Amino acid sequence: MDPEKVAAAQQGDALALDRLLDELAPYVRRLCARIAPATADDATQEALLAIFRGLPSLRAPEAIMTWVRSVTVRTAIRLARRHDLEIATEETVMEPCVSSLEGLVDIDDALTRLPVSQRVVLILRMREGLSEQEIATTLGIPAGTVKSRLHRARAAFREVWES
Repeated sequence: MDPEKVAAAQQGDALALDRLLDELAPYVRRLCARIAPATADDATQEALLAIFRGLPSLRAPEAIMTWVRSVTVRTAIRLARRHDLEIATEETVMEPCVSSLEGLVDIDDALTRLPVSQRVVLILRMREGLSEQEIATTLGIPAGTVKSRLHRARAAFREVWES
């Protein structure tokens, strides 16, 4: 990402801002779809809006992708948790249903069956290729927490995958 384009967008150049958001949108959408598949469209819109609003205060235009990743991940997590809470609330009101893992055909299906906190660390590590320290920075948590979440997430994923 060109830091000059970012700086121009920060200074109010509408064309540069439009191009920047167009360039970021596919990445934001892909990341939201992996973390919060059920709310990916809403998460994408909210993340792009947060990026738009926060861009003027970004101090290091050369670090925009790290910042965009962090904003996107946090937004997707928030919406995924809200969705999971709504589903859990609906299930307590409705007749209990048995969840079946039959028909599990791919990794994305298995990932969606994990809790959000586990899904996120696996996606950032395995799909985005981030180090444990980069994940810690993105999520705003200690590196040791990332390490333990990754360990639990891998075990949970194996259990889901092998079921």
